Amino acid sequence: MPLNMTKIAYRSESPATLRHWLESHKDHPATDGEARLTTRYLPKRHTEMVGGSLYWIHAKKIVGRSPIIGFMDNGEGRQWIRLEPRLIAVQPIPKRAHQGWRYLEEKDAPADLGDGAEGAEEMPAEMLGELASLGLV
Repeated sequence: MPLNMTKIAYRSESPATLRHWLESHKDHPATDGEARLTTRYLPKRHTEMVGGSLYWIHAKKIVGRSPIIGFMDNGEGRQWIRLEPRLIAVQPIPKRAHQGWRYLEEKDAPADLGDGAEGAEEMPAEMLGELASLGLV
């Protein structure tokens, strides 16, 4: 099983703006259609993370994930986290803020919401969490 990571959705006003930012990279020729995040250090376990996901934290909850394509040196002494340019909604679970990124084992990762949760990224995380606990999304 691939290893995952968590990261704060810094400068993102909502999961919808995060989704817009990710999807804006689909047809961008400079990034070969992938979203790229800059990080200072290459994770020690980076080979285990290819095929895993980056789980996004917004408003102290994990709200979505983006599949990890891989890692690449950006030529300026930093690394790029290469992501598929999409946000997959997950059942929101509480996650305190942290600096940088953290590993997330598959057993601790939240489940995907599935196809029946369209528009879920626009709901407040608290409401979405309550609906998920009731089995409505």
